[in-house]
Amino acid sequence: MDPLLLSRIQFAFLIAFHFLLPAFTIGLASYIAVLEGLYFWTKRPAFLRISAFWIKIFALSFGMGVVSGIVMPFQFGTNWSRYSEQTAAIVGPLMGYEALTAFFLEAAFLGVLLFGRKLVPQWAHFASAIIVAAGTLFSAFWILAANSWMQTPAGFELVDGRFVPTSWMEAIFNPSFPYRLTHTVVAVYLTTAFTVIGVAAWYLRQGRFVEESKVMIMMGVLLATVLVPVQAVLGDLHGLNTLEHQPQKLAAMEGIWDGGPGQPAILFAIPDEEEERNHAEIGIPKLGSYYLTHDWDGHVKGLKDFSKEDRPPVAITFFAFRVMVGMWIVMLALTVWAWVLRVRGRLYQSPAFLRAATWAIPAGYVAVTAGWFTTEVGRQPWVVYGHLRTADAVTPTLTGGDVAISLLAYVVVYAIIFGAGFYYLVRLVQRGLPEALPEMRHDQRPARPLSAATRDA
Repeated sequence: MDPLLLSRIQFAFLIAFHFLLPAFTIGLASYIAVLEGLYFWTKRPAFLRISAFWIKIFALSFGMGVVSGIVMPFQFGTNWSRYSEQTAAIVGPLMGYEALTAFFLEAAFLGVLLFGRKLVPQWAHFASAIIVAAGTLFSAFWILAANSWMQTPAGFELVDGRFVPTSWMEAIFNPSFPYRLTHTVVAVYLTTAFTVIGVAAWYLRQGRFVEESKVMIMMGVLLATVLVPVQAVLGDLHGLNTLEHQPQKLAAMEGIWDGGPGQPAILFAIPDEEEERNHAEIGIPKLGSYYLTHDWDGHVKGLKDFSKEDRPPVAITFFAFRVMVGMWIVMLALTVWAWVLRVRGRLYQSPAFLRAATWAIPAGYVAVTAGWFTTEVGRQPWVVYGHLRTADAVTPTLTGGDVAISLLAYVVVYAIIFGAGFYYLVRLVQRGLPEALPEMRHDQRPARPLSAATRDA
C-alpha cells in the first residue's frame, strides 16, 4: 500500500491505455489526408471509399483518446502535486501550447472531415484532412517536447526549488527531443501501416472489398518498406544519445552490470538486481560496444558504475526493450515476405501471409507500449532526470488507501469505456467499407456517362 508505488502503477496504467489511441490516430490522420489527396487528383472511387471508412474509425478512436487524455492532467494535481508545483513554469506552457495549436485545430477540422463532404468543395475537404493530420503531429511535437525535457532537461534554472525557464528554445529542443520525436512518429506511422495491412488482409481472406483491400495492402507495404529501415537508423541514433545523456538507462536496457570496453550484445538474460549479475545470459562478444559506440572496443558504463539508488529497475527496462525490438523484427519480416510474394505475383492470394498480416495487427501497439515502458521506467528514479526524484514528486498527503481506491475505480471505468469502444471499432471493421460512394456536393461528384434519355433531351 505504498502511495508512491501505487501512484506510479496508476499513472503507467492510464498512460499505457491512452497512448494506444494516439499511436493509431496520428498515423491514420496522415493516411486519410493521403487518400483524400489521391481521390482529389485521380477521382478513383476506391480511394474515396477507403477514406470514408477510415474516417469513421479515426473519429471513434479520437473520441476515446480525448476521454482518456482528460484524465491525465488530474493526476498531476492529485498524485503528483510536488511535481506540478516545481515544474509548472515549464511543463504547463508546453501542455497549453499542445491544446492551443493541436487539439483545438484537429477537433475543429475533424467536424468538417466528418460532416462536410456534401457541404464543402472537395478541395476544402482535402484541406481539412491535411489540417487534422498536421494537428496530430503538432500534438506529438508538444507532448514529446515536455517528455524529452523531463528526460534531458535544459534551458532552465532552479529558483527556490522551482524550475524556471531561461531559454525556451533550449527547453523545447533539448538534447533528446529530435531523436525522441522522430523515433516516436515513425513508430506510430508503422503502427497504422500494419493495422491497415492487417484489416485489408482480413477482408481479402473473406473475399470482400477486393479492389480496396489490394490498395490498402500495397500502400501499407510501401510505407513499411521505407520506414522499417529508417526506424533502425533512428533507433541507433537515439541509442547513442541515450548513452551520452542517460547512461544508467542504457546499461539497464542492455543488461550491462560491469562497465568497460568490448561489451557483448546480450540477446537474452535474467537480470538479478540483488546479486548484480545476469542469469542464463546469451550474448555475442563485443557486438554491444560496436552498435552502442560504433567501435568494437568502445567503452560502455555498467550499472555497477552508479550507486544503487540511482539505478532504474533493470528487469522491466531490459525486457521491455527486447519486446520493442522483437516487434520491429516482426514488421521487417512481414515487409520482406510481402515483397517476395509481390515479385511472385501472389501477394494478395497467399493465405499464410494474409493470416500472418492479420495476426500482426497488435505488433505496432505492443512495440510503442514497450518503448514507452523502456524510456519511462529507464528514467527512474528521476521524474526530471538528475534534478527531481520521483519519490520527491508525489503528493505528501497521499495514503495507500486513497490511491488504491482511485486505481480500482480507473480500472473499472477504463474496462467499460475501452471495452465498449473496442467492441464498436470491431463492429465498424466487420461492417466494412461503404458499398456506394459517400454523398458529396453535387458539383464535386465524379463525371458519369449521360443516360440515353438525357442525350435525347
